[in-house]
Amino acid sequence: MGKLLIPIDFSEYSNTALNYACELAKDAGHSIDLIHVFSQHSNSYANVTGESPLIDPRVPEAKQNMEDLLNEYRTKFPGLSIEGLFKEGNLYDEIKAVTNATAYEAVVMGTQGSSGLEAVFIGSNTYDTIMNTTTPVLAIPDSAKTYKKNKIALLCNFKEAELTALAQAIPLFKVDYQLILIHVNASDRAIKDIDVDFKNWINRIESELQIHDISYIIKPQTLFMGKKESVAQGITSVLIDEQVDILLLTKSKKSVFRQWTEGNVIKKLAFNIQIPTFFARVLIAK
Repeated sequence: MGKLLIPIDFSEYSNTALNYACELAKDAGHSIDLIHVFSQHSNSYANVTGESPLIDPRVPEAKQNMEDLLNEYRTKFPGLSIEGLFKEGNLYDEIKAVTNATAYEAVVMGTQGSSGLEAVFIGSNTYDTIMNTTTPVLAIPDSAKTYKKNKIALLCNFKEAELTALAQAIPLFKVDYQLILIHVNASDRAIKDIDVDFKNWINRIESELQIHDISYIIKPQTLFMGKKESVAQGITSVLIDEQVDILLLTKSKKSVFRQWTEGNVIKKLAFNIQIPTFFARVLIAK
């Protein structure tokens, strides 16, 4: 049995992520740790020194909110092990410290409003968590009210990191879903050649990871014509058309994710995505 770590700020968005994570954990057989990082001390409390320093009243309030949340979800999911962690400091630093000390299958983080994952990238702490954590991150938009995994998509460029991403996703989502591989034909290769690559790639996925319900989609080079935003729009269109429930992304230097991040396209992609997105941890050999 593995563990999931869920950062909580008691907002509607983090509660959506918590509910999603509980359903996921119940299906996968994992336990859950909630973590609240209190980082909003005012100067009137943070700068006090002496034998009897003042205590910010928001600290016990946050601890009570955590206890109330634990009681609520233990009642809602009686067979699920849910524990709480309370930290003070910087969100990214504390998540990094906790995930370095304990092995988690993923950090499950909520995002805000209809902007989907855009909210993740606005906050530097959360962005740093996605880009630099040694643990995979599953970002949950507020629109994801229920956990579904009928169709899972992977942006595919036939890189080893993609197999790593699929392997890291298995403890969360198992293998009982339809895997949709999405390839953008940026170099305008012959379709018959790409079909051969897909045949070999699918054979590897089936033999190495035991995922058998696999299909693929090839998007043409025209996605890259004009503004870069068209790439994000094209991928988003595929996800909507195929009714994808979860998107998998890799973070290696050669991955589509890294290329889009460097070109600032990932923010536009994230702005349009309304589905949970799994950011795999991919170690880069130096």
